[in-house]
Amino acid sequence: MAHTTQDNLFRHNLIVLTVAQALGAASPPIIVSLGGLIGQQLSDNPALTTLPVSLFNLGLALGTLPSAFIMRRYGRQSAYFIGALLAILGGLVAFTGILNHSFVIFCIGTMLAGYYAANVQSYRFAATDAASDAQRAKAISWVMVGGLFAAIIGPQTVIWTRNSITDVPFAGSFLAQAGLALLAILVLTRLRSTPPMQVTASDAPMRSVGQLLRSPRFALALGSGLVTYGLMVFVMTAAPVAMVGHGHGVDHAALGIQWHVLAMFLPSLVTGRLMARFGTERITAAGLVIIGLSAIAALGGFGLMNFYLSLILLGVGWNFGFIGATAMLTASHTQAERARAQGLNDFVIFGTVALASFFSGALLQASGWEVINWMIFPAIALVLAPLVWSIGRKA
Repeated sequence: MAHTTQDNLFRHNLIVLTVAQALGAASPPIIVSLGGLIGQQLSDNPALTTLPVSLFNLGLALGTLPSAFIMRRYGRQSAYFIGALLAILGGLVAFTGILNHSFVIFCIGTMLAGYYAANVQSYRFAATDAASDAQRAKAISWVMVGGLFAAIIGPQTVIWTRNSITDVPFAGSFLAQAGLALLAILVLTRLRSTPPMQVTASDAPMRSVGQLLRSPRFALALGSGLVTYGLMVFVMTAAPVAMVGHGHGVDHAALGIQWHVLAMFLPSLVTGRLMARFGTERITAAGLVIIGLSAIAALGGFGLMNFYLSLILLGVGWNFGFIGATAMLTASHTQAERARAQGLNDFVIFGTVALASFFSGALLQASGWEVINWMIFPAIALVLAPLVWSIGRKA
């Protein structure tokens, strides 16, 4: 009976978190697609036009640690409610910034939305709380399927709402962003929380941050996620600019990013089953190899098909690598350590993502698209070598 109750809790929360992911992960496409355009309107300094997007990524990175603390002390549901409330506030603040032609206020709004994104990123971990070891990889994979719907909801929200307020372009999209967060709160009321993440007398001593980082299993999982996500953002940020710079239209660049996003999330339908069959380390390694193949496609020329193939392979590689790294991480810490370990993991990864979004465009302008892609290979080698060694030890 207890086993049946646990399975029911797992299935119920998996559905809730997948729907919440679809709503919550729709916010970044709104900010990424409009942030630079609004920055051009509101900022007197052309160098700062993409600052709203960069501050969104910074808010994501900075939000990982306080949200992890709230989860550990009060439970995931409380943390997720706070994150969604801040998303509503962020949408309203961004709307106010546009309405009052204030670049600073608009940037505050996008940074608040970044805190919400930090919580949305942890939904993949929450899905494993009531999962058995055999269910863990599939749970992460299925929650990530919500991102596939988000990739449709976010851009369509922009199309439907960007001119909804007369004479104030794009303002309606940020009211819609707040509305999506409100819907997410309604969905999250259905989440059945596991107990707060606290140590009991029967638990092993909780390791410090330094001890976690010195743990080979944790370090390998963290490194795999860091390289996978960091490279994806690094290349994706530069790709549209590179495409236009090599003679392709803006519409072609937008289509390339659309294919990339679909490739990021569509494999989630099978990634969990592949990990169950072949193991998380093998699928993570396969993801890194596929990212390497994306660089080879990009270096093959500047034709439209080179860019499209590169972006599609980059998306598939990210899916395998990041979901695999997430599953590896959940197996590298105890139940008592999960908030600390998962918060540390996301802080490091999304801090790197913020830096990647800052520097990718500058490097592209200074050195070109080919250099961006050549940099992929040494980064992959740093993680792929220990991954292969780990796989060999288990064989």
